[in-house]
Amino acid sequence: MTEPLAEDAALLAASLHEPERFAALFDRHAPAIHQYVARRLGRDAADDVTAETFLTAFRIRARYDSERAGVRPWLFGITAKLIGRHRREEVKALKILARTGRDPVAESWTDSADDRVAAQAAVRPLAGALAKLSEDDRHTLLLLAWADLTYQEIAAALDIPVGTVRSRLNRARKKLRAAAGPQPHFTESFEPHAPEGDLV
Repeated sequence: MTEPLAEDAALLAASLHEPERFAALFDRHAPAIHQYVARRLGRDAADDVTAETFLTAFRIRARYDSERAGVRPWLFGITAKLIGRHRREEVKALKILARTGRDPVAESWTDSADDRVAAQAAVRPLAGALAKLSEDDRHTLLLLAWADLTYQEIAAALDIPVGTVRSRLNRARKKLRAAAGPQPHFTESFEPHAPEGDLV
């Protein structure tokens, strides 16, 4: 997904003198952030974390560096830090999912009964593996898989070098592949899907 970089940066800059202009950024990016948080923490937390993301972004908007990153990865970086505060809840939910195989959040975005059955067959080992990942590796992997950020955007969001993104993703994927066992196709959403330039 590409972002209108110049337009977003211009809106953010304009909001310094005309705060009401910030609402356009909320309208443009809040749905994706809300969906990402819901997949990680559940719908109950998604409203609060999304609101807090934009409140924080509004408060620190003067610190946004248009040379470093686009507005979208900057917002996801704020979201990642806020999700970090909910780490215990996320790990607990993943462990419950690993034990029971039932994910009410996933049910809302898994459409067909066949898809649900297939997903449930893999969800236990994958949820267990996600719960065991370090917080840094989990953030990096899920920004790729669920927020659809490129390697460069993940690096900008988490304020780390692209090489660190690659090493975290490599480590996390190995653990997920091991957990998937004979059903490796269930880890496909965690595999690279960014432009080729991101994979070098």
